[in-house]
Amino acid sequence: QVHLVESGGGWVQPGGSLRLSCAASRQAYSGKFVTWFRQRPGKEREGVATIHTPSGRTHYIDSVKDRFAISIGGTDEPSVDLQMNSLKPEDSAMYYCASDLLSGDWWAPSGYRYWGQGTQVTVSS
Repeated sequence: QVHLVESGGGWVQPGGSLRLSCAASRQAYSGKFVTWFRQRPGKEREGVATIHTPSGRTHYIDSVKDRFAISIGGTDEPSVDLQMNSLKPEDSAMYYCASDLLSGDWWAPSGYRYWGQGTQVTVSS
């Protein structure tokens, strides 16, 4: 069964940290790119960070570079984690993980086959 399940969202004050995790079934994980997206109210879904699972190569959008880190984790089941530090109110969004990039650029949501249900991140004082 193919699945992606996000966890780790919540509320945090500005400057705080959260760690998101995306647990992936092996079929979902086999697509080589796993990407974290976010969607803020009234905005389009945007790619935040991606990892090429065979090589470990990563890419980030400029607004999260040096604050977020994507990595591969998990023991019994693969997971892709997103460590988020120095969080800002503008980072508040629903965060989704996606895998199996079929076409297009890594930051474009239309190219992905598998999606999780999302986890909410709220950054406020």
